[in-house]
Amino acid sequence: MINNNYAVALLVIILVALIIGYFEFVPKTKEMHVQDSSSSNYSVGMAGHFGSVGNYSTADFNPDVYMKSWNFNELPISERKNYYKETPLLDNTTLREYWIYAVDKKIEVAPGVFFDAWAYNNQVPGPTIRATQGDTIKIYFTNNGSKPHTVHFHGFHPADMDGSMSPDFVDPGKNFTYEFKAEPAGVHLFHCHSTPLKDHISKGLYGMFIIDPKNSREPANELIMIMNAFDTNYDGENEIYAVNTRAFYYLERPIKVKKDELVRIYIGNMVENDPINSIHIHGNFFDEYRTGTRNESDAFTDIIELGQGERSMLEMRFPYSGKYMFHAHQSEFADKGWMSMFEVVE
Repeated sequence: MINNNYAVALLVIILVALIIGYFEFVPKTKEMHVQDSSSSNYSVGMAGHFGSVGNYSTADFNPDVYMKSWNFNELPISERKNYYKETPLLDNTTLREYWIYAVDKKIEVAPGVFFDAWAYNNQVPGPTIRATQGDTIKIYFTNNGSKPHTVHFHGFHPADMDGSMSPDFVDPGKNFTYEFKAEPAGVHLFHCHSTPLKDHISKGLYGMFIIDPKNSREPANELIMIMNAFDTNYDGENEIYAVNTRAFYYLERPIKVKKDELVRIYIGNMVENDPINSIHIHGNFFDEYRTGTRNESDAFTDIIELGQGERSMLEMRFPYSGKYMFHAHQSEFADKGWMSMFEVVE
């Protein structure tokens, strides 16, 4: 009887150990591999920082080009006129007209990993809109997607231009024209405000909206960065994190800046499913101008945290040449794609 009881107890212990081991192993395995809608796996473990993350198979979105573009200035003049037009006005301001559309599109967020996005003008983030304080913004918006969409701008505008209430929703195949003055000067965002809002933001309908002050800022190497993330297996948690959509992109393709030149970053956080994001820069400090609305620096630091929709203007100079990391200080975000590099040259 004693031997039987001992055997039963031993069997129970073994079964409990196996069950605990299973639940410890499976979630960690799930974290380390991202599965896209095509069932391709992409390892994003810590070792991925130091090895090749591979080449992207699509060339329809270039984070390097996005980072330096606004008002469709990356396009040839013959093509740019289809999306942007500016007209001087009698009060020394400018009428800036944009043709923006929403569309359903599959985008590549890591090599071989695709995400079913909703995008402005076929890209995530959408094209950057930039004006000078007091200019008139006019957006001709067409919804070519499968769901009702809008364009909601942060900043000042009349209530009927807000794009946030159900009567404002633009149904598939329909269009709407937004018009308002560019106010106030600062770093702003725009995004779809249809419901459920979480879906429309997490799917990719957002972009940067910069309003320059009437007295222009000091010339600088200007960079646009939107922190974003993607739930590639649709479980309510993000598997890919990035700045400007493509995981680890600037790690293997460092952003080149010149030693001692003024670098100005317009940065915003549009990550869904996580309450806080951050940016930390190695080997340097920066002046932070919260929302870019004031001329006085709010902080001199090497790390800031941003909730969704928050944005800042960062200014710095690198006193030494070499390569310097910048990344989220949430280790999970960095491990899964939000890891980048500056290369400072003479």
